[in-house]
Amino acid sequence: MSKERARRRAERLVVLEKEKAKRARRSARRQRRRALVASLKPGRRSSSGRLYRRSRAQRTGIVVVPLIVAAVVWFLVPELALRLVLIAMIVLVLPALVVVVLGRRS
Repeated sequence: MSKERARRRAERLVVLEKEKAKRARRSARRQRRRALVASLKPGRRSSSGRLYRRSRAQRTGIVVVPLIVAAVVWFLVPELALRLVLIAMIVLVLPALVVVVLGRRS
């Protein structure tokens, strides 16, 4: 009787070891797959801040349009004081114009 129990126990241990090895292989394969997928995905840039809520074209427009307007003011307005006041107005009005033209994103 004890030989029979020992034999059944040995069989159970063999089956358990096979299952354990199978789980270990599956886990290793899953980890390798996750590592591969993570290496293939592009890294996320820091997306904090108000400008990152907008597309690249919108951010470019937010920067380029006021610069062009400031250059036009600088070249077309003859008086220095008036130039500086108009450029200051551009800087002060820019956030409101961005919200009105491009809409508010939250």
